[in-house]
Amino acid sequence: MTRFNLSTVFDTVARAVPEQEVMVWRDRRLTYRAMNTRIEGVARYLAGCGLGCHRPRAQLSGHESGQDHVGLYLRNGNEYLEAMVAAYRARVAPFNVNYRYVDEELRYLLADAGARGLVYHAEFAPVVAAVRDRLPGLEVLIQVADDSGNPLLPGAVDYESIVRTPPRPMPEPDGDDVYLIYTGGTTGMPKGVLWRQHDVFVAAMGGTPFGTNQPYTSYEEIAAAAKAANGGVTLLMPAPFMHGAAQWSTFHIINSGGKIVLPDEVRRLDWAGALRTVERERVVSVPVVGDAMARPMLEALESGEYDLSGLLAVSSGGAPLTPSVRARLLAALPQVVLLDAVGSSETGIQMNHVSTAGAEADTAVFTPDENTTVVDDLRRRELDPGEEQGWLASRGRVPLGYLGDETKTAQAFPVIGGRRYSVPGDRAVRLGDGRIRLLGRAGITVNSGGEKIFVEEVERALAAHPDVRDVVVAGRPSARWGSEVVAIVRLADGSTASDADLLAECARHVARYKLPKAILRRAEIVRSPSGKADYRWARKVAAESVPPSTGTCARSIRG
Repeated sequence: MTRFNLSTVFDTVARAVPEQEVMVWRDRRLTYRAMNTRIEGVARYLAGCGLGCHRPRAQLSGHESGQDHVGLYLRNGNEYLEAMVAAYRARVAPFNVNYRYVDEELRYLLADAGARGLVYHAEFAPVVAAVRDRLPGLEVLIQVADDSGNPLLPGAVDYESIVRTPPRPMPEPDGDDVYLIYTGGTTGMPKGVLWRQHDVFVAAMGGTPFGTNQPYTSYEEIAAAAKAANGGVTLLMPAPFMHGAAQWSTFHIINSGGKIVLPDEVRRLDWAGALRTVERERVVSVPVVGDAMARPMLEALESGEYDLSGLLAVSSGGAPLTPSVRARLLAALPQVVLLDAVGSSETGIQMNHVSTAGAEADTAVFTPDENTTVVDDLRRRELDPGEEQGWLASRGRVPLGYLGDETKTAQAFPVIGGRRYSVPGDRAVRLGDGRIRLLGRAGITVNSGGEKIFVEEVERALAAHPDVRDVVVAGRPSARWGSEVVAIVRLADGSTASDADLLAECARHVARYKLPKAILRRAEIVRSPSGKADYRWARKVAAESVPPSTGTCARSIRG
């Protein structure tokens, strides 16, 4: 059986449909042939720097990597996809770097990854300069020019100068080579998740075509599918490539010889401009990350004039859409299919549900794939349908482990009945009909008065109020309850909604003991660039807030 690697997947499609466009951004229109040529040049440069694979997978434990690692400290652009695939071609493991990191966060990440190289936009050169002397292993710096005006750092090379690197002997990529993705670090420090490229391709990156459970069996089959797709799907990518779901969606499109379209503005999400791009490029599919991205998209949709008749699908990953947002999207775009998908860096895509106009899915209830299940609290057996809640889990193709952390690898990837599972920390219930109800991440659960409260459930309940534009829920210490629930909300401009109004809506969806003890109003909610809630920030804001005096009534605090 073929063991797929991501470099050869891209090369296969590029040879099958060389003149089709793979990426459009502003005035750049790159064909598969042109991008593949640029990728080859960057790969040759990395290999010429001595970067590559030094120990085969068979000699390593799950938490170990035998390859050199190169960070991608980039905003969206063709250089991100090129550098990522080029690294795979040189048998180097690229990894995602959050471009919002300050000096110490960047230094921690690069040190944790043992980075030997870094590809970065010139705007980040001052941060790179501030940390490079404390990272003696960081040897290769590749700077991507932008409009920041920052000069090339000493010892760095300009990205465009290496895309024409002349031919040299190159290694042969392997399906056992590493795919390295760092978690967002919104609940703790980022962790590097190690996958075999073959496994992550089949589990998350289109190696199993959408709508089937049968993976591709050969590169020839991928080439035939790309040709048969007749141009493939055109997808707008509003999320940053540094987010795993964006990388996964991109490879799904590549497998069909499709096209990735980037909004003109990549430093912030301007939905008015993005929707004009959807209209101009006749985009078929748009991914979002929950309400945080879908609400501003809706505001642009509902206030502007766009011909989006060609848009057929909106998908959400990383955070489910709330019922009110789903309903508004289907009213504004009645022709689209809404796909809510559940997955994580540690599992790949696990389950989904589909909504269409007049046929909306149940909230937080999903249809799992054949390898998704729920295991008991001790992680010793799978639960039967209808049993108590447990841990959402995947079996089959799962990651190798967490980079450099043998203990956490053993905890998150236990062996049950002789098979390895991935159990990253989400609580769930396996329903009697085989579907799974997602409860929430255990690490952000609030234990209040002996009751476990899933913050995502409270967030969905508050988000049902029409004036709530964004909300994140966290716990804070309480003398009476041990911990108590606090909601941090951003309301619509000019909203007159009171705390009582918000709590009344919340009480329509969750039990009274889950209602927030305080509501903190903020002009903005801090989220990652991909739209995921930053629960470290939320806990800090909640802890610093003034506690309520008595009882269970919420107290509003503005800031």
